[in-house]
Amino acid sequence: MPHPDAAAPTSFWRSARARVLEDLDAAAVRDPAARNRLELLLCYPGLHAVWIHRAAHRLWRRPGLRLAARLLSQLNRSLTGVEIHPGAVVGRRLFIDHAMGVVIGETAEVGDDVLLYHGVTLGGRSLARAKRHPTLEDGVSVGAGARVLGPITIGAGSQIGANSVVVKDVPPNSIVVGVPGVARPAQGHDVYDVWADPEIYI
Repeated sequence: MPHPDAAAPTSFWRSARARVLEDLDAAAVRDPAARNRLELLLCYPGLHAVWIHRAAHRLWRRPGLRLAARLLSQLNRSLTGVEIHPGAVVGRRLFIDHAMGVVIGETAEVGDDVLLYHGVTLGGRSLARAKRHPTLEDGVSVGAGARVLGPITIGAGSQIGANSVVVKDVPPNSIVVGVPGVARPAQGHDVYDVWADPEIYI
């Protein structure tokens, strides 16, 4: 008769496999250049970065393994061009399109169904050992080169335009453009589908 603990590893791997398939399907919806799951699995460093981060974050949650977590995150940076601190909390179905140059700080929190383009920084504006990085709620999209800085909250469903610099809280379902970023409510024609490209808001 199997040991009761024998089911735990099996359950973990089933869950991990389900999450990977979920990520692949979410990426396929958001990237019209994606042709199939195999291409996504092999050729998309943004996906690889998220998967490696999940492993690093599991290590980070054990104080004795934090150095290992940092080393794994550094390997992630070398392999994918994406720097995610292992302490950052990342939700489900995060997709980093093109990936290169993305930085996500230690106390950042990223909700479900978030889309980040290349060159995005979720950074801090303080040296305090406290919450100093942004929180992105569910369904937020951030255009290429945008900087979201400080312990601010970007409300669910909001879109940050390419190269914007955001340093204040953003209400849900807003569009933010400029330096510094100025938010306005999204109108019906702004969001032509759930993954409207925020780069059009330059």
